Amino acid sequence: MKSDEQVRVDTVRRVTWIGLIANLLLSLGKVLAGLLGKSTAMLADGIHSLSDLITDVVVLVFVGVSGKERDHDHHYGHGKYETFASMLVSFVLCAVGIGIFISGIELMLQGIRGEPIERPGYLALIAAPVSILVKEWLFRYTRSQGRKTSSSVMMANAWHHRSDALSSVGTLIGISGAMFLGEQWRILDPITSMIVSVFIVKVGIDLALPSINELLEVALPKELETEIMSIIRDVPGVDDAHNLKTRKNGNTYVIDVHIRVDKTYTVLKSHNIASQVERDIRKHYGQKTYINVHVEPGR
Repeated sequence: MKSDEQVRVDTVRRVTWIGLIANLLLSLGKVLAGLLGKSTAMLADGIHSLSDLITDVVVLVFVGVSGKERDHDHHYGHGKYETFASMLVSFVLCAVGIGIFISGIELMLQGIRGEPIERPGYLALIAAPVSILVKEWLFRYTRSQGRKTSSSVMMANAWHHRSDALSSVGTLIGISGAMFLGEQWRILDPITSMIVSVFIVKVGIDLALPSINELLEVALPKELETEIMSIIRDVPGVDDAHNLKTRKNGNTYVIDVHIRVDKTYTVLKSHNIASQVERDIRKHYGQKTYINVHVEPGR
């Protein structure tokens, strides 16, 4: 029978493979539509979809490693590999957004200089809504599975799908304006792509910060630490708790704490109290939570 962690890893892999196949077909279709439909915006959109393939590969490689149990080199397991993958995905998002913005500026300057911007064809116009529908479905599907499995890398990948959908919305607006509003409106193509790129970069930054904080071992939020201390102090026999240290390791918590018990208690009774603290913490935050309880005699 598979462990909960193995089921989780299998789910992440299945969802990512679905996204990878969809991204491969979409990127090839959009690049061809951009070339044949003479739309630089659609071509850029296709390249954006190609970046999704890179992140899918990153997810497949790192999630397989993150699902491994602890070993002699990784005493706290391999959860940080998933965090590292999330950070890589967010960096790719930022890079893609910046690239689209620069491409948009170049095309906009071309229009300002009076250089003609080619009128896109109907093939490019058709490809944009198809891309929006497929990528929005991938976003919703990946996000729902990411929430179920508490996978940060799946959530990052979901937002990468959403960024592609937003990019295609901008592309659709730009292509439509360039096709139906006349030559002077073809500058809408690069302008809309630049606006969308700003949102893509923002999503990338929002996803990067939690991953960076975790890799730098920033403590858990204050309200969560307050809750942890409350759980510990409610354990019968615990007189006080202090010196709490917390951090995140993938999708699990690492908690170190000192507790004070009556100094007349035997070693066995003090040990049982510490064990109860561990059980209560794991009951709230999962059986894979790492807890280190140091027992001190009370005054």
